[in-house]
Amino acid sequence: MSKLPFVTRRRFMMAAGSAAALGVSSARGQGRLQVNPGESQLPIAIPAFVPGTAADGQVGADIAGVITNNLRRSGLFAPIDPAAFIERITNIDVAPQFQSWKQINAQDLVTGRVTRQGDGRLKAEFRLWDVGTAQQLTGQQYVTSPEYWRRIAHIISDQIYERLTGEKGYFDTRVVFIDESGPSERRVKKLAIMDQDGANVRYLTRGADLVLTPRFSPSTQEITYMEFGQGDPRVYLYNIETGQREIVGNFPGVSFAPRFSPDGQRIIMSLQQGGNANLFVMDLRSKSTTRLTDTPAIDTSPSYAPDGSRICFESDRGGKPQIYVMAAGGGSAQRISFGDGTYSTPVWSPRGDYIAFTKQGNGEFAIGIMKPDGSGERILTSGFHNEGPTFAPNGRVLMFFRDPGGNSGPSLFTVDVSGRNELRVPTPGYASDPAWSPLLS
Repeated sequence: MSKLPFVTRRRFMMAAGSAAALGVSSARGQGRLQVNPGESQLPIAIPAFVPGTAADGQVGADIAGVITNNLRRSGLFAPIDPAAFIERITNIDVAPQFQSWKQINAQDLVTGRVTRQGDGRLKAEFRLWDVGTAQQLTGQQYVTSPEYWRRIAHIISDQIYERLTGEKGYFDTRVVFIDESGPSERRVKKLAIMDQDGANVRYLTRGADLVLTPRFSPSTQEITYMEFGQGDPRVYLYNIETGQREIVGNFPGVSFAPRFSPDGQRIIMSLQQGGNANLFVMDLRSKSTTRLTDTPAIDTSPSYAPDGSRICFESDRGGKPQIYVMAAGGGSAQRISFGDGTYSTPVWSPRGDYIAFTKQGNGEFAIGIMKPDGSGERILTSGFHNEGPTFAPNGRVLMFFRDPGGNSGPSLFTVDVSGRNELRVPTPGYASDPAWSPLLS
């Protein structure tokens, strides 16, 4: 296992800064686009970034391509086919010919440039324009090593998304998942990580031992996961930035890897003892463990609210698996799911407004959301076997895996919390158990 290359966002902005407006007043206000995929897609033009030299032409086109793909996959934007462009952008220091962009119905325009610095680093600049008002909405420039061009594209995508929707983006993030290969009866499972769009896949384990249910910390670039070797299942803590791995402990009765507390200082898990299972929380510094539930039922799959005050979890204490909510320190629990079928794998949204879940009934597995008080239940997608929802850090998109069964294997999908814009996420092979990172810092 090797260390993953990582650069902080602050380093990207060293010796850089905002791109100044070109003699026009900057438009005020945010959130011009209603966040409702499929209903109000914003036409936006994203020409290839102007190269400083002929050698930079490909990276300029690639950056524009990643931005285009990110915005299109969000379901909120309708990037215009470059074949329709009338004006050819050759100098981003000159205001665009807005009438040419109005003619092709572009409401917004992204212009950019990439140049090679004397020390070999790549400088990328962009400007976002409101075509109707001929105003620059935002602009920024970044300097980094050439191999990080894709991260520049994700960061720019986030800035465009935030400026036009009023909400934080989610493109400069990563997803850890289980890569699966081989026949179903001898499936090799490796821990893998990739950019949220499926690019830059890297393997964190070699497949010698079975690995399951990775979980991302909501505050740091760390994950927990469960590994089955020769003995009891072990829980590991893995630092993505340093590549260092440490064992949290041996847990004979653990069925899912723990989840982190919002501050990343504790993990919460379910441990089976005899015929029942209860919830425990462990302080990662002291390794001290506190028991939270003590019932003859099976309590499992705990997940913290983003403010750390409450947890949701799955329990069969009422006769069949349902979702419950209780204070993070334990105490009485309130059942919040009452629909037909069974509910499992609850996970709290980073926004705090929803709890996602897997619902099983009538031979189908559905991914749904409900409010923390149980109201407003909504099924987002259903099929033969959908499972394992995980939220993007802005709480607007869910990723999950779907396994059609038979000789096939699982794949990753995303869907918006509105239930629209379901898309498959490209992976090298079969993939399951996704966990979304926070925005890279």
